[in-house]
Amino acid sequence: MSEDSTTQGAQSTESKPDMRPHGENGPPSEPVAPAENKPPGSSNPEYQSWGRYPQVCQEVRALKWRDQNPLRADTLPTNKLFLPQGLARSYGDSCLNDGNIILSTKALDRFIHFDRALGILRCESGVSLKDMLGVIVPAGWFLPVSPGTQFVTLGGAIANDIHGKNHHQAGTFGCHVLELTLRRSDGKVQRCSPTEQSDLFRATIGGLGLTGLIIDATIQLQSIETGFINSEEIQFSSLAEFHQLSEESASRFAYTVSWIDCVSTGKNFARGIFMRGNHARRSDLPVGASAVPPMSRTLAAVPFNAPSWALCPTTVRWFNGLYYHKQVSKIRKRLVPYTPFFYPLDSVLRWNRIYGPHGFFQFQCVIPPEPSGKTLQQLFRAIVDSGEASFLAVLKEFGSVESPGMLSFPRRGTTLCLDFANRGETTIRLYHRLEHMVREWQGALYPAKDALMEAQSFEAFFPQLSRFADHIDPRFSSSFWRRVTGPRVARMII
Repeated sequence: MSEDSTTQGAQSTESKPDMRPHGENGPPSEPVAPAENKPPGSSNPEYQSWGRYPQVCQEVRALKWRDQNPLRADTLPTNKLFLPQGLARSYGDSCLNDGNIILSTKALDRFIHFDRALGILRCESGVSLKDMLGVIVPAGWFLPVSPGTQFVTLGGAIANDIHGKNHHQAGTFGCHVLELTLRRSDGKVQRCSPTEQSDLFRATIGGLGLTGLIIDATIQLQSIETGFINSEEIQFSSLAEFHQLSEESASRFAYTVSWIDCVSTGKNFARGIFMRGNHARRSDLPVGASAVPPMSRTLAAVPFNAPSWALCPTTVRWFNGLYYHKQVSKIRKRLVPYTPFFYPLDSVLRWNRIYGPHGFFQFQCVIPPEPSGKTLQQLFRAIVDSGEASFLAVLKEFGSVESPGMLSFPRRGTTLCLDFANRGETTIRLYHRLEHMVREWQGALYPAKDALMEAQSFEAFFPQLSRFADHIDPRFSSSFWRRVTGPRVARMII
């Protein structure tokens, strides 16, 4: 980035048309084809969801300028519904709009204002987290909350109210949004914040893109001294040990998360690796070392769909054994750059192809606190007994910080995230069995990860659903919304 595009010290940064971190700071985001308008019925895989299920046909309209009104009645058909879409990293159908129109925000990727003294950043909604990090980390700031991938846009982070390894201390992304600009289908542009148009603001945080088009947003960053993490990885052998590690780490470590083995039985049942970390201080680095790590490079892209047998229980059990024993001691402490700590899967592009040609389902739930731990153990038993191998399984304790979003998923309790290769009815039956268990325990599923949730569950998981429906833009919808609501919520809106 050229020196004349930023100011130093306590001054603010007013951007030129494009402040993306090119050159020495690497590429702006994961390589994708140029966004362009697609004809009706387009099923371009670039605009399908990350889980690759379901496959849909939808028209794509690319947005290029934030003052552009893509919702003008004279340019779009009146019988179609709209849905904004960023980098399509939602796993199910919440980012899809079958038979209707996708408004692609990828080209709305400009930085508008960066106050380096206060750590306040305003961007267009299509700026990716990767691009943000390339600008803010060298300036001594970091994202307030980050998911497991950098390939998410600002608008997507808000619309799904993303969470990360620091939820127990920082809450969700929506807790750190200071203001956003929303374009509604009636042509009005609304400025929303916790104090201005607050109900519409709360509906838009976690609102799945249904309240209108987020044009730009302003967020509060967190201050850091370096781009490195002091990390610890600790082997555990039971769910009880996981809970103990979570409790003792909550106040001492900003970031906590666990990988867990959901395939092994016997003495290896529910074993895992607990990972925790804090931002490193300058004094933690070797003398003379740069506080900003070099940009990480992707290793490769998965070139084709893996065969359906590649992630069978046998191969996953073999992988889990190797992963659990990757460290020779029970505890491993390391100083690592932020990218492998937060985004380990980003080093391999198109890794979703390892699940085969039919895609995969991601199941993420949160279960309320339960002292005995029996509910979580029952869930794990059901997974192990099913014979369905989950290659990626993540376990974490959510904190009690409330999100401003009406449909926000995180809440106090334990969250479990699992990937299942799509093997048809067998996998779908398991999904619904787990879903019903979570509903019985008064937990919830995450809409951003979902492709199969039942309407009855959605209503039970999100008690503010009726209130949220009052703020939906009548011209906005999604495949997910139509699937989980149907006539009931349609009547609410009317």
